[in-house]
Amino acid sequence: MNTGSRFLFVVPPLAGHVNPAGAVARVLLARGHDVAWTGPESALRRMLGDGVTVYPTGMRPYGGQRDRGARALKSLWEGFVAPFARFTRPAVARAVAAYRPDVVAVDQHAIAGALVATANGLPWASLAPQSMELTEPLRALPRVDAWIRATLAGLWCEAGLPAHEYVDPRFSPHLVLGFTTPALTGPAPFPPHYALVGPALDHDRPAGPDFPWAALDPRHRLVLVTMGTLAEDVAREFYPRLMAALAPLGGQVQAVVTAAPHTVPDPPPNVLVVPRAPFLELLPRVGAVVCHAGLNTVSEALTYGVPLVMAPIKHDQPVTAAQVVAAGAGVRVRFGRSGPAELRAALTEVLDAPTYRAAAARVAESFASAGGAAAAATRLEHLALRA
Repeated sequence: MNTGSRFLFVVPPLAGHVNPAGAVARVLLARGHDVAWTGPESALRRMLGDGVTVYPTGMRPYGGQRDRGARALKSLWEGFVAPFARFTRPAVARAVAAYRPDVVAVDQHAIAGALVATANGLPWASLAPQSMELTEPLRALPRVDAWIRATLAGLWCEAGLPAHEYVDPRFSPHLVLGFTTPALTGPAPFPPHYALVGPALDHDRPAGPDFPWAALDPRHRLVLVTMGTLAEDVAREFYPRLMAALAPLGGQVQAVVTAAPHTVPDPPPNVLVVPRAPFLELLPRVGAVVCHAGLNTVSEALTYGVPLVMAPIKHDQPVTAAQVVAAGAGVRVRFGRSGPAELRAALTEVLDAPTYRAAAARVAESFASAGGAAAAATRLEHLALRA
């Protein structure tokens, strides 16, 4: 008989949010606990595999993905986070009633989990897979910050929770797990119940389509390119400039670009375009990563001591890019305006200057010391024991 605890993970259907949660869940399962998920079932099974227990919430289209800057921050909440919370809250409540978890682990953009856990008197932990909701940089944008806080307070009251007992549902009063370390965040004064555990990498996540390993040329330095799961449309503006930057490097550099092939027309011979790539298997061979500065991608690269060229698009990405630059582990370029020459110069600088790889190695050491998925699982176990 399983005498472990029961953990319910509440996540949005986004790889950068599901992957770290999946790594923590696998550790809990290996330690004899029960784990279930609630969210859009088809998306979760695609990322986690068919063997997981999923209480489905359903899914509907959400908008605002092409916005940038401050407008993108508002549209993230107005077009996705708040509607997703309203739409999924009844299903999350049904999942809690059916599964009866000891602890609810809630992604910071899956607000329904925090509301339902609070309503049921259950301990819950916040999972922070992004920099934006952990270091609170929106204090520099007071109007946007005030609007988000008012939206959250409205969701709290809509859930029937007393206004005078309001708790920001992004930040659990019991436990906040940040998948980063002070090597990136800097020495921020986090409360005692915050645990910066470093990246939670899921080496056992389901494999994607077969990767053409034989196409890799060991004589060339390998560059890995990804612009994230939500940026396919806007990245079409970026890829032609990046292809023009890579073409003259054909005798030195080979690039693997993860993107829908139709979004990268006419790649040069030294560029391989694939819909998905086994990132964690490729990274030990990679000299640099070019990306949008999503924390999940950045963390995976830095875990292997790989420096970055970052073209942040929106949301938390400029914050993460600034942290990497401050750590000396990468270069930031302009997503919308950097031409081929600037992109090529940034890439060759990161590949050629040893200081970037040395800084990435220092961040990797901090990640290893923090404990990752195992440390996060231990924190959740302690929370269950206190329940």
